[in-house]
Amino acid sequence: MVLVSGGLDSATALAICRAAGYRAHAISFDYGQRHRVELQAAARVARSLGAVAHQVVPVGLDRLGGSALTDAIEVPKGRAPEAMARDIPVTYVPARNTVFLALALGYAEVIGALDLFIGANALDYSGYPDCRPAYLQAFERLANLATRAGVEGRRFHIHAPLIDMTKAQIIRKGVELGVDFALTHSCYDPDPEGRACGRCDSCLLRLKGFVEAGIEDPAVYAPGAADG
Repeated sequence: MVLVSGGLDSATALAICRAAGYRAHAISFDYGQRHRVELQAAARVARSLGAVAHQVVPVGLDRLGGSALTDAIEVPKGRAPEAMARDIPVTYVPARNTVFLALALGYAEVIGALDLFIGANALDYSGYPDCRPAYLQAFERLANLATRAGVEGRRFHIHAPLIDMTKAQIIRKGVELGVDFALTHSCYDPDPEGRACGRCDSCLLRLKGFVEAGIEDPAVYAPGAADG
């Protein structure tokens, strides 16, 4: 079971899963995000990397609000890397990874999968608390306490193969495994045509990663946006 958002991290995580010999079931979430174009990217990525199935699950996190990704809150633009690492930004969606992993866990139990892959990263990330190793380890313990499969001795494993990688390392790994990053979408605040803004945290981290990897970013940016 692979959580696929449509971004470059989850695409690389899916490619790593496939390269390890797993049959991959992809799962994505329509959670009321303002950048719903990422779901189209998720479908492209899942198809391109040979997922045997791709499930899109609706989750109304926009009903709760509290995030610039789901509520009428401005997406921060032009933040310095040190600012991204220092605080938890308003693009944090409360409990998002916990909700997503719980639903992926339920789907995994239904189909008999015991390995869950997530593209969480603890280095080049935007300060999200649910992208840390301690959180993922705690969720794995929960998964094995709170499911019939776990109680019966069929242990779940949470795989976060990108957890200690820089964005540049992730990009190089993806290229090595044949990921077509032109299929991915990273922007938190795309224009009506789905073109990336080039200035939100996610765009800036993506652009920085491609520059450091020495690879051209194939994403389509809106006119006047940063182009790396």
